[in-house]
Amino acid sequence: MPELRLGLIGYGFMGRTHTNAYKKVASFFPELKYKPVLQAVSGRSEEKIKAFAEQWGYASYETDWRKLLERDDIDIIDICAPNNMHREIALAAAEKGKMILCEKPLSMNTAEGEEMAAAVEKAGVPNGVSYNYRRIPAVTLAKQIIDSGKLGKIFHYRTNFLQDWCISPNVPQGGDSAWRLDAKVAGSGVTGDLLAHCIDTALWLNGSITDLTAMTETFIKERKHALTDKVEPVGVDDACSMMCHFANGSLGLFESSRYAAGHKALFTLEINGEKGSLRWDLHDLHRLEYYTKTDEGALRGWRSIHVTDHDDHPYMNRWWVPGLQIGYEHTFVHQVADFLESVEKGTAFSPNFRDAVETQKVCDALLKSAKARSWESV
Repeated sequence: MPELRLGLIGYGFMGRTHTNAYKKVASFFPELKYKPVLQAVSGRSEEKIKAFAEQWGYASYETDWRKLLERDDIDIIDICAPNNMHREIALAAAEKGKMILCEKPLSMNTAEGEEMAAAVEKAGVPNGVSYNYRRIPAVTLAKQIIDSGKLGKIFHYRTNFLQDWCISPNVPQGGDSAWRLDAKVAGSGVTGDLLAHCIDTALWLNGSITDLTAMTETFIKERKHALTDKVEPVGVDDACSMMCHFANGSLGLFESSRYAAGHKALFTLEINGEKGSLRWDLHDLHRLEYYTKTDEGALRGWRSIHVTDHDDHPYMNRWWVPGLQIGYEHTFVHQVADFLESVEKGTAFSPNFRDAVETQKVCDALLKSAKARSWESV
């Protein structure tokens, strides 16, 4: 099994999820041609990155990500650094001919994303963006049902992603733990952090968005910055809502907030078509609810499909016996497996940088609409 040697940049939450996937993928997808090897990890704090490398089994570490790119023993660069670093790392990695996986959102804005997509296309390097919810078996099954035509013409697509970790005014902005609240590092707030997942999934399931109108709100206007210890204005959105038109004629409703008390990671979606409907909830991620008008009248109603069957459900033949569940971490295993398969076959991984630019276009149009209180084309 040929080795593909990994250089990971970043050792936070996403660094752990990605590393866990690299460690497991060869065991559960043994037919893959390539085996990922934990070659090196990079982070600014030598004490922390050394401990991370030892804990997770990396052969070496660097305190400057640029050194990873100079090494001949690195084949893949996995970008798990904050958003404002994605562009610089990706452009440099593409120039060095490295394969690239990048955490979402791809970029701070569409212009950066376009530049990044052009760079990897010019270099001809395999590339992908970590919109992992596509690879939850129930969501993949929803894609298969929609593509089969069983829902018919689509009328409505509605989705939300709700959390509550920002409600306290004592949560700081900036620093290692709260950089998502710092506009200079994150680019946007809940739009790029959470709603981007909803948008990517919607584009995958229901096609492109043509135009939209939106509103955003920053509920706590000032927070102490973790790095300066000064109270500074908050520049990111805490909540957003969007209405849109899809190219297929359907209407969309999107909502995201980090101020929804009681919700830690509520991601839901529902699609209504002329022949039936689908709905899904991350809190019960194995359940895909399906309604079809083809059922007999007396028996017509919502059915709950437990997506764990080996023979009929996506990815489930890799895991346990039917009825036993997998979880969040497995979406990253599926992601790595699909990426490695695309490398082997010479096909494009999805979502790649170009796909992720389309999500970024929607995010930018949303923020522009909310500021101008207008309808915006995508």
